[in-house]
Formats: sequence, structure tokens, C-alpha cells
Amino acid sequence: MAAVWQQVLAVDARYAAYRTPRWPQFRTQYVRRRSQLLREQAKGGEPEGATRRWYLRVRARLLAQRYGALSEAGSCRGHSGSALRGSRTTLDRMEDFEDDPRAPRGHRRSLSRGSHPGAPPERPPGVVPTPLAEASRAMAGDTTLGENYAFAGVYHVFDQHSDSAVPRVQFAHDDRHLLACCSLDGTISVCRLAPGPPAVLRVLRGHGAGVADVAWSLANDVLVSASLDATLRLWAPADGRCIRRVADPDGAALLCCAFQPLNNNLTVVGSARHMVRVVNISTGKAARGGAGRLPGRVLALCFDTAGRVLWAGDDRGSVSSFLCDPNTGRLTKASRVVVQAGGSITSLSARAWASREAPDPSLLVNACPDRLLLFRVVEEEGSGAPGLRLRRSFPTRHREQPLRSCFCPLMSFRQGACVVTGSEDACVHFFDVGRSARATVNTLQGHGGAVLAVAFNCDESLLASSDATGTVIVWRRQHA
Repeated sequence: MAAVWQQVLAVDARYAAYRTPRWPQFRTQYVRRRSQLLREQAKGGEPEGATRRWYLRVRARLLAQRYGALSEAGSCRGHSGSALRGSRTTLDRMEDFEDDPRAPRGHRRSLSRGSHPGAPPERPPGVVPTPLAEASRAMAGDTTLGENYAFAGVYHVFDQHSDSAVPRVQFAHDDRHLLACCSLDGTISVCRLAPGPPAVLRVLRGHGAGVADVAWSLANDVLVSASLDATLRLWAPADGRCIRRVADPDGAALLCCAFQPLNNNLTVVGSARHMVRVVNISTGKAARGGAGRLPGRVLALCFDTAGRVLWAGDDRGSVSSFLCDPNTGRLTKASRVVVQAGGSITSLSARAWASREAPDPSLLVNACPDRLLLFRVVEEEGSGAPGLRLRRSFPTRHREQPLRSCFCPLMSFRQGACVVTGSEDACVHFFDVGRSARATVNTLQGHGGAVLAVAFNCDESLLASSDATGTVIVWRRQHA
């Protein structure tokens, strides 16, 4: 069962956006101070169950009376006749989750906002459901995509990187509770969410400037970090040791990094001097032929699922592709597409399929200003090089910060597919890529600054988001 102070903070966080809307920095200070006081008070002992429930309901009632009913566009909670009833519904679900965290995960049969009894299910235009898809939806118990991604409760709030932006969070591969966070304060923290109370296991120190990106190896035995101090570092997360330090040959700030998925002995790094380089982590040397140049600073990197194509985005609004030899690390320039002229590409995520009904290779792109783009990856006629065809565009608040997005990691049993992105409006946004209208599935409020990065754990039970003020919030899925 989660600590009482976490439950109280979860209630307060839901109303964070309503406090002093003209001074968001005050909201951030309030949440941090509230968290500190609640944790200090918790050291004196936990109240009994009845007292806890009474306090939570009274707290929710007071907040609802002060700020009014929550109006979360795209939220997956059902309509409530009053602010009190809406708050009590959320608390009841929270307690169900906490009292038996090992209970079988079912699916809530409730109406999504804007849905109507008896209404036929929406079908994305141009998509013909296969028999396998129809069978999978039957297995899912006829719940909607929105109900499946009803992330609402705050599982935990980390503030070890206070006052410095956290540009990247990433869960370990096939691990539900191991999380890495990198910060512009020059450190990387490794956090454990369970078993036991959530805690920071260790803080990795050694970089001389902010850490822009971090990535796990496939076996989770190595972390690689790219820093503004022009070095790439390899870490042993088990004990916090720095295994190797690799300096950039140009002395340029390193802005992003990624492991080669078929050969974790190779890692790729992007620099502020427009270079993409493949580095052999065993020797610390650049792979022969493993370098490429982009028109601008390299802000984002990702491999396709097969590990054969490397995608790179820059601050000139272009996305370039390279064919990568997983054995040697040699890069061959394949194509370049200008996605956002005059803008910048801050995040790339590749997927072998978009949804069960539309199994197309896809690329998700955060393009500044104000766009989240979903492309279908195609093979260009004649050259055979990978090309991009725009499939969907979603509006976001994106003007200055290096925002990141991600696909939901599991193929949904439901019609449609979900993507999640950070935003400069201090919210986390969920979009259904299959909808032609009303694509917003859910919106999470609680951050006090621009949300820079989002990441799912392997089974989608937890979602981590980080912001420009240094706060990391871990959200739990609202199970039945």
C-alpha cells in the first residue's frame, strides 16, 4: 500500500494547474514544499485506514470547493454530477489499487468522456479490421482505448534533481520498476519503484556539465550518457561505477545517444557540430566508417526495430536516415527529408507497426514548433532507401524546449493505437493515432513546468514524465 503522504500529494497534484495560473513557478514550489512537509509528518507514523480515507475525502472536498470541478479534456474518467462525486470516484479507485496491488488486472467497464450508451464504436477511416483484430478486442473485454490508458493517480514524485531540467527518463528493458533519469545538473539517478517504498538507489556523478541523454543496454547492465561536457560515459548501474569515458574528437557538446539494438557493443552519439558517430564501447574508439554529417545540430537518434536503419533529427528541421551495419558500425547515408523547415526535430521513436489493424512501420517525430507527427516508413521507388509519408499530425505546445514522445510499448488489443508526448503547457498528452477527430485520449496535469520527456515501463502499468523544473512524476494506470 502506498504511503499516505503519496496519496495526499496525488490529490493535490490534480489541482496544481489551477493554483496561481499566472505564476507557474509558485505552483512548483508549492508541490515541492507540500511533498517535503508530508514526508516529514509521515515519519511520526501512518494513520489508520478509516482515518486515512476520511482525511483524503475531506481534502478532496475542500480542493473541489476552492477550485471547482476538474475539467480535464480527454480524460477517461466518467462524468460526475458534482466535484465531490468526481473526487470520491478517483479516491475509491486509488484505494482499490493500493489495497491489493497484486490483484488480477481487469478492465473498467465505464463510459469515456463524450461517449454514449449504445453508440457504435468509432472506426478509423481507411482501416479494415482483420479477424485477428476483432478477436483481440473481444479478449480485451470491449473496453475502449481511452479506458485502457486512464493514467490518473500519482504513484510517486522524485525531486532529487530540483531546479535543473530532466531532459530524459527511461525505464530499463523488461523491468517494471527500474528507472533512469538524467539531469542538466550533471548527474544521472537510478531509481527503484518496487519492491518496498520508491527510492533513489544511486546518483551517478562525473560529468562536468549537464547530461542531455541516457540509454540502457539491452541487458540493463550498462548505462550510456551523453553530456554537454563533450564526453560520452559508460556506467555500471549496479554499483554506480564509471566504466569508460570517451571524449568527442571535435570537442563538441553531445546531445543524444542510443545503443545499437543488434549489437550493444556499439553505441551512437549525436553532437552539436552536426556529427553522428558510432563508438565501440569496449575499446572507446570510433567505428571505422561509422560517421555521418547532418545539416544541423543532432538532437535526436533512434534505430528501427530491426536495427538496420538509424534515424537522426537536427535543429534545421530535417530527418536523415543511415543504413547501419550491426557488425562493424559502418554508416551509409540513405535519405534526408525536411520535416519542419526552419524548426527543429527534438525526438524520434521508431515502431515496426502502428496498430494491430494497420501493421505499418512508423516513425513518431516531435517537430518544433507545435507539431507531433506520425509518419509511415516506405521504401522509395528505384533507390530502395527508407522514405517517410505523413500519416497524422497532432497539435502540441512546443516552442523552445527539447520535448520527447513515445509509442505505447504493447500492441493494443483495442482498436487504434496510442502515443504520448510531453508539452510546454505542463501536461502529458495521450493521442489515438487511429482517430481522425477528437484524437486526445487523456491529459495528465500535475507538473509545474514544461514536460520534457515521457517513458512507459515494459507492461504499461507505470508512466514516468519529467519537466524543466527537475520534477519526475511516476503515474500509475487506473486499473479496475
